[in-house]
Amino acid sequence: MSYRLGVDVGGTFTDVLLVEEGSGVTWRAKTASTPGDQAVGVLNGIGQVCAAAGIGLAEVGQVLHGTTIATNAILEGKGASVGLVTTKGFRQVLQIGRSYVPGGLAGWIIWPKPEPLAALENTVEVDERVGSDGTVIRQLDEKDVRVQLAKLAGAGVEALAVCLINSFAEPGHERRIAEIAAELLPGVPVSLSCDVLPELREYERTVTTVANGYVQPQVKKYVENLAGQLREGGVSGELAILRSDGGLSAAHSAIDAPVTLLLSGPAGGVTGAAWVAGQCGYRDFITFDMGGTSTDIALVRDLSPRIGRETEVGDLKVRASSVDVRTVGAGGGSIAHVPELTKALRVGPQSAGAAPGPAAYGKGGTEPTVTDANVVLGYLPSSLAGGEIALDPGAARTAVQSVADAIGLESAEAAAEGIIDIVNENMLGGLRLVSVQQGFDPRDFALVAFGGAGPLHANALAKLTGAWPVIVPPSPGVLCALGDATTSLRDESARTVLATFGDLGDGDLKAILNELAAEAGERLAGQGVDPADQTTSYQVDVRYHGQGFEIPIPVPGSATTLPELAALFDAEHERLFSFLLTVDHELVNARATVTGPLPTVGVVALPEGSGDPSAALAGTHRLHIGGKSVAAQIYDRGRLRAGDDVRGPAVVTEMDSTTLVLPGHHAVVHPSGSLLLNPLNAEEA
Repeated sequence: MSYRLGVDVGGTFTDVLLVEEGSGVTWRAKTASTPGDQAVGVLNGIGQVCAAAGIGLAEVGQVLHGTTIATNAILEGKGASVGLVTTKGFRQVLQIGRSYVPGGLAGWIIWPKPEPLAALENTVEVDERVGSDGTVIRQLDEKDVRVQLAKLAGAGVEALAVCLINSFAEPGHERRIAEIAAELLPGVPVSLSCDVLPELREYERTVTTVANGYVQPQVKKYVENLAGQLREGGVSGELAILRSDGGLSAAHSAIDAPVTLLLSGPAGGVTGAAWVAGQCGYRDFITFDMGGTSTDIALVRDLSPRIGRETEVGDLKVRASSVDVRTVGAGGGSIAHVPELTKALRVGPQSAGAAPGPAAYGKGGTEPTVTDANVVLGYLPSSLAGGEIALDPGAARTAVQSVADAIGLESAEAAAEGIIDIVNENMLGGLRLVSVQQGFDPRDFALVAFGGAGPLHANALAKLTGAWPVIVPPSPGVLCALGDATTSLRDESARTVLATFGDLGDGDLKAILNELAAEAGERLAGQGVDPADQTTSYQVDVRYHGQGFEIPIPVPGSATTLPELAALFDAEHERLFSFLLTVDHELVNARATVTGPLPTVGVVALPEGSGDPSAALAGTHRLHIGGKSVAAQIYDRGRLRAGDDVRGPAVVTEMDSTTLVLPGHHAVVHPSGSLLLNPLNAEEA
């Protein structure tokens, strides 16, 4: 038998999912994360899940890992000290940036401009110049390069980023600087913009290259440490890391390009959601991943997540392909508060986190959270995470009562309902960001709910959006780990073209795309993927001649003609902006993404049930819904069978999550194990 092992490290828990490829049978483990050394928590989880499956570590064929190491380095400001080499005259490229200030009018008055990841004192200029067409205007002064690199060596930089003007057109000078740096800065990793982002726009290229260098030492240390400990622990399989775009990268490739890992964690959830939604027969859906601190939301069409060209983490925005995930500061730990000035209830974005956590966790937390509100309303069971966390209903009620007292409500239940309503509206805003504001009607999509808290709020969110059915995957709390285990290796090549369609021929376009595919395919072959098993997709950035920015357009294939490409661009431009221009089109950038084969993981089929879920009934409970106390059934999800029909009000419990079925709705168990929630009255759908 062959086993794939998906690992997702979160702030509180490390999720591990073991998949037997032939049958699709899974085993799961949820263990405490170890921030001091995440590898410890990973190995603990792997040991637990292999013991549960009754296999030895040597039987694991692949370890597929979604990690937040690069993300945390950015958010916590704990990356490397980066030295930056630029062309003479461009030393302050990061300080100048783009003329964009977040927020409303006059937002610049209170906006604290973030410090660049490469300090100005660690930025040097070298004497060279290349034209935008690749012509060498001034040769690289190697003597000057040695002088400038010696300055950085004296400053003790831990990583080096090289970003010369127009190096996307001619990379020779950057590559020579890397050779000299290997002499003068031995052991210091070097990031070249011609490798990281070979596209025009010097600021985006520079900030992305610097970010790559900033996180590279931490990623290298972590990945090499984990790989070594896996080998020492007896795991024979290769380690692969999940990229921000939902594909996998071999460990050595991840170390070379860590900027592609910044959204590694959320991407796993979207990939896992595509896996389960496809089994249920739904190809268009919105993902809803609600954790303890935040909620991640993405839109998927035809089982393909929307891939954006920018990755945003905190105040940093880099040019790297990633799943288009929007994050809302709303989670189970979001704190409810009543400002003294307005006396209006607010929820989040502040979070109780894992320590002390919600009051119901009994770890010293006293502030009211969304989790506490769910406990007061009876929506949560007496314990979470398979019994690892016992809940304290009394502490939750005391915390929520403080909100009721602050706004003059008669009961803690009324305050709790207000907290839930507000957090649901906050998350509705995120759902609208990926749907309505992108020109999509959410009623045309299903809603895939996962994460520890997602299934608890999904029924209410579907009522607000009209997105039916709600799909609750098996083990929704570890779906990110499933996504890690069911995706494939991927690589990408890009190039700036900058030519009008009138100056190009169909043969030119085909040659460019084929060259890029060959480059990415060769690197993927170096990661062990046979060229015969590779598939390629293409994307180009197009604009009307004279426009300042472009729109990414998926290309059906390398044989696509320029008139066909123009028609695709016009359709997307009209969808986004409701107008067209009559000027010529301009091809700005071209990309080829090469993907390895998906794993041959079997699909689990539950035993057929009679439709009556009573065999899974675990008890009854009182819920507070719509201002009333109602009787509800509690079901053990592990005992439900295919076709069982759970009528609301009901609560379905499992080790890692809880699903709430509201009155007037029902959840039918799909043969693959997912719950499909719909209104009982078809007119409400």
